[in-house]
Amino acid sequence: MEEKVYKIMNGAGALNIVMGVVALVTGVTCGILLIVGGSRLLSGKSKLTF
Repeated sequence: MEEKVYKIMNGAGALNIVMGVVALVTGVTCGILLIVGGSRLLSGKSKLTF
């Protein structure tokens, strides 16, 4: 019985690590895209007329 619980806990721990890595990569990617988009807006600011 204890071995089964240990295997379940091991799987849950591995899943938590994987989800943490995915969340980290997604956050970094979104941050980079926002910085690039903002810099493109700032560089093209002189071309905008209202």
